[in-house]
Amino acid sequence: MRRLWLVVGLMLMAMPASAGTATVAAASDLQFALTEAAERFEQETGHTLRLNFGSSGNFRRQIAQGAPFELFLSADERYVFDLNEAGHTVDDGVVYAIGRLVWLQSASRGNLPDQEAPLANVEQAIAESAEGRRPRIALANPDHAPYGVAAQQVLTHAGLWEESRALHVLGENVSQAAQFALTDDAQGGLVAYSLALAPALAERSEYVLIPEGWHQALHQRMVLTRQAGDTAQAFYAWLQQDEARAIFQHYGFSTD
Repeated sequence: MRRLWLVVGLMLMAMPASAGTATVAAASDLQFALTEAAERFEQETGHTLRLNFGSSGNFRRQIAQGAPFELFLSADERYVFDLNEAGHTVDDGVVYAIGRLVWLQSASRGNLPDQEAPLANVEQAIAESAEGRRPRIALANPDHAPYGVAAQQVLTHAGLWEESRALHVLGENVSQAAQFALTDDAQGGLVAYSLALAPALAERSEYVLIPEGWHQALHQRMVLTRQAGDTAQAFYAWLQQDEARAIFQHYGFSTD
């Protein structure tokens, strides 16, 4: 199936440029990587993409309710499987990337934890809260954001989930959680590695990677919906080529 879509995509991109436009729903950890990829695709093909970023769980619900998205890039492949089982997609899609989680904090805060104890500042925040202060810990909402689920798993692995719950500030998606992590009253937060590498955040933050074994692997899967047109199909195929894979790798994603 993957080879078939690559052939279809190459055929579509060989056609004369048209005013074709596709509407894309994408997990918010892709805000910078996919924007760069989309700009490259538009320059090469003349097609236009409308990118919408948000939590994968919310997009899954909207697509199931008939929202006019043609291509869905989820941060959790289970949402794609759910949509395919319900008949909303053309197949069960392909994995386009595997995500990582980091502890992110403001560069001005100092005392960045090391990889041996990446949650040291969560422990410090818990200790400070016992003294009457309430430094915040940012994460995406686990109810509908895959990176929020991963953050919960990390804190649970470290035995800090319940102790830190009163300090949590939840982002609607992981991009919003990253913004919260860099506010003055936040100790930091657990967010997507891809966001930590983005220039807009990198210049005012620092991070430490969370060990991969502390949470379930973030297999990120994309799929065409039943509403997909030629431009969406072409972009879907283009995202499986080396040029797109290099962009994802630049933002910290594994594509193997």
